[in-house]
Amino acid sequence: LIVASSSVFLRSFVLQASLSGAAAMAARNVGSDVVRASASIAAHQIALQLWLLCSFVCDALAAASQALVADAIGRKDSRDTIDISYTIFAYSFALGGILAGVLSIGFLSGFLLDFFTNDASTKAALTELLPLLIIAQPLNAFVFAADGVLQGASEFSYQAKTMALSVFAAVSTFLILENDYLDFGSSNGSSQGSDTLLHVWEALIVLQVARGFTSLVKLVQREGPINLLGLSNNK
Repeated sequence: LIVASSSVFLRSFVLQASLSGAAAMAARNVGSDVVRASASIAAHQIALQLWLLCSFVCDALAAASQALVADAIGRKDSRDTIDISYTIFAYSFALGGILAGVLSIGFLSGFLLDFFTNDASTKAALTELLPLLIIAQPLNAFVFAADGVLQGASEFSYQAKTMALSVFAAVSTFLILENDYLDFGSSNGSSQGSDTLLHVWEALIVLQVARGFTSLVKLVQREGPINLLGLSNNK
């Protein structure tokens, strides 16, 4: 119980610290331009709230998958564990596609921009973020579903370690993108804040990619609790 609780706490702490750091970077790297600073952090918070809203929807699937996988593993029914996992991931990709579709309609129609703000600067900043938010939804849905499956398999320690690794990958990506000696940012100093905000969200996408990849590694591991590919353990 202590190991599981401490692992969940560490994982949650690292994730929340990374999100807080993302908000700080979105607000601070705009020089002395107060208007762009306000627009940057406003756009970031709007996009983040949409991200979290979609995440809560996906988390409902993760909660159900945790119970179903734990039950199958408790019954030592490996075939059922695999079947349940495949069903969960099929639903997760469908859900991710639906969320991406809904956000796309809201973005292309202008509804999302007009609903959240009337400020032109904030709309301009948000317009750069929403495509990233949209294309990330299938990935996010898979990540949350995988979290539920692995939690049902009691892989709490593994999840804590891989969360730290994923955050490291995201931070490294952000630092590389922000490097003045590389050409990822705009050469025009007036666009620095916009570039930084975009780099923050590109790093968040890397965070989710790393989470998804490390989860997949454990899911398909032959000696793992899920063994998604159904590989034989006989040598």
